[in-house]
Amino acid sequence: MHAHFLDILCGPWDDFNQVTDPASQADRRWEYPTMNANSNDQQRRRSQPAQSHNRGAGMPLHDAAQTKHTPRHLQIQLWMRWFAIVTGLLSHPLFAADPLPSWQESPSKRQILDFVESVTNTSSKWHVPASQRIATFDNDGTLWSEHPLYFQFLFAIDRAKQMADVHPEWNTQQPFQAALESDLAALMKTDGTALLNFLAVTHGGLSLQDFEKSVTKWLQTAQHPRFNRPYTDLVFQPMLELLTYLRTHGFKNYIVSGGDNEFLRVWTQRVYGIPPERIVGSRLKTQLVLRDGQPILFRLPEFEFFNNNERKPISIRTFIGQRPIAAFGNSDGDLQMLQWAAAGKGKRLALVVQHTDPEREWAYDRGSRVGQLDKALDAAHEQEWVVVNMKTDWKIIYPFQSAP
Repeated sequence: MHAHFLDILCGPWDDFNQVTDPASQADRRWEYPTMNANSNDQQRRRSQPAQSHNRGAGMPLHDAAQTKHTPRHLQIQLWMRWFAIVTGLLSHPLFAADPLPSWQESPSKRQILDFVESVTNTSSKWHVPASQRIATFDNDGTLWSEHPLYFQFLFAIDRAKQMADVHPEWNTQQPFQAALESDLAALMKTDGTALLNFLAVTHGGLSLQDFEKSVTKWLQTAQHPRFNRPYTDLVFQPMLELLTYLRTHGFKNYIVSGGDNEFLRVWTQRVYGIPPERIVGSRLKTQLVLRDGQPILFRLPEFEFFNNNERKPISIRTFIGQRPIAAFGNSDGDLQMLQWAAAGKGKRLALVVQHTDPEREWAYDRGSRVGQLDKALDAAHEQEWVVVNMKTDWKIIYPFQSAP
């Protein structure tokens, strides 16, 4: 319990015990002239012997009859003291509202709560100042779904279809042909270099402002093929609660993703409460150019930095400047970020989200071409990181779902 609450609870009650004795109160009546109705009534009370009184639950030290004999300032102090006791009890962890209501009562949840308590409690040997409470989150597969294909790739497919009229060669050129034919399987068979070029071409060649408008419109109109909902509806409710929980305990949450910086910055503040300056993602080469005499930022169709695997710790150091004390991911692309966070001094939290629920979401790990979880899963078990089993650890997956 809080120290000030214990002081109130255990503080001296002598003043209240004294005034509950009618005889004692009568002797002191001169000290509180405002409480004397008239002298006859005072004489009558003095002539009455002291009587014992039962202490009811609502008035623990004296009953209603005694209240009118208690000096007003002590009545106020009494009720203030009991108000403090009640509010102190309600603020105790036993009575506090569950900060992670969509999480089952599991070891994963307990480890998260214990970690936050350890690093935020000033009396804990693991206490970390608020300025050093950095938490980094992967996005795809960690904060929202990533099947049947990374959502940013689905945006790129729609962009390719919009641009196809001025690129007739794409009809026979992979992976653009697969994108125009909505052949996701063929698209994912393309090698990594060609896929990066596909993303760069569909995300570049326009101003930053025009790109932001394109992303905004797509998020407003496009729907997921399985759930027939906007893609931003497919965020994980338990992870939204975790973001809020960390934020209210002084953490700074960052997204460290392989996704494009500017694609993410359009919507993460609204959906996750993470502002644009806390997005650390991949980025295209960008130039400052003049258009109608006005300076604008123009995105070139070429990657400057692809933020995945070992590049994640590098970009964290470059743009955040501190090693995170908590890191969250779901795939082998997050392995190095998780390792780097867990290797720091003091209490650390490395958490892996494992997709195990084919009915409410998807089930995949080692053999998946999207969000493969193989080496990172082995490392999680070897290093005793937290592994969240979606099927058993989460009551619901998405905000629009109801608990079973």
